[in-house]
Amino acid sequence: MYSHKLLKPDGRKLTLYSRYPISSQLQATSPSNEPVQANPHLRWHPLRGEWVAYASHRQGRTFMPPPEYNPLAPTSNPEFPTELPQGKYDVAVFDNRFPSMALTANNPPDSIVETLPANGACEVVVFTQDARASLSSLEVEHLDLLLSVWGDRTRELGDNPQIQYVLPFENKGIEVGVTLHHPHGQIYAYPFIPPVPARMLEMQQQYYQEHQRGLLEDLIQKEIADNQRIIYQDEYAIAFVPAWARYPYEVWIAPIKAVGTFTDLSPEQRRGLAKALKTVTLKYDGLWNRPFPYLMAWFGAPTDGQAHPEAHLHAEFYPPYRTSERLKYLAGTELAAGMFANDALPEEKAKELQAVSVNIEMPISV
Repeated sequence: MYSHKLLKPDGRKLTLYSRYPISSQLQATSPSNEPVQANPHLRWHPLRGEWVAYASHRQGRTFMPPPEYNPLAPTSNPEFPTELPQGKYDVAVFDNRFPSMALTANNPPDSIVETLPANGACEVVVFTQDARASLSSLEVEHLDLLLSVWGDRTRELGDNPQIQYVLPFENKGIEVGVTLHHPHGQIYAYPFIPPVPARMLEMQQQYYQEHQRGLLEDLIQKEIADNQRIIYQDEYAIAFVPAWARYPYEVWIAPIKAVGTFTDLSPEQRRGLAKALKTVTLKYDGLWNRPFPYLMAWFGAPTDGQAHPEAHLHAEFYPPYRTSERLKYLAGTELAAGMFANDALPEEKAKELQAVSVNIEMPISV
């Protein structure tokens, strides 16, 4: 993997990644030359026992830009400057112009509840310069590189003592709120372990202390033995609809043997995950022969400097569809009570995905 670091005119960091050498002549660009002056803060939610981020500057962020104004697309029109420099590279990572957290945040306002600076980081990860592409259309080698990029960003962000947890994710599709034309995701780096991964880690720690084995690793072996919900499997990686799925068409991707972070993956595991990622996204798109919206999030070990043998790196896909005609949104029991009600059995939805024929080696026209 090759990388090249640049600084945008507005002061934000940009890192380019590629499978091939990157020219040192590339110039960083930005939709604005004005320095980003975000100062978000956190407030403690006393009844839920968790932090809430406040970033009022985000009210001016890009939302569903019209086709003629794509802040990522290469352009020679000075009225529409771009986030992406022209040149040969595969993946671009840059600081979000409208971050919910910032390492430079300071002086939080006083309140009747505890407040803190939102000392985290928010990055945008552009998967490819091709605005027509998606994860499903990228080559396995490109997805292999993307996994390495997530690893490099997790390592670099996690090396900052302020950062306790790094979460790469992708919102795909206008149905789930995508705001840029290019296929892209984000990385949030938190000054604490957020509630959802904290709860999962708590359950994994309890299991590891009792069995001296990883919870998800054992569950994967049970999924393999049951052999009803597997979407992809090779010697190193697996994709499956979990028996405990909260969403219809929910899929998890993981290395079969537990590793805590992207940087712990062997080359074989990383390639297996790349194949699993392409298989799942191809099956999603092939299910109704249209781009399939979803939220994909990668969960791994915290970056708090502690050993986490219980952690098992994995991705979880949350598609919004209940049926091909009806979107599924969170309802009262899910939002208010936190208890999910799934109208479809995981086995039924796994069969639908299993029935979609895909070829991960065949180039996809976009």
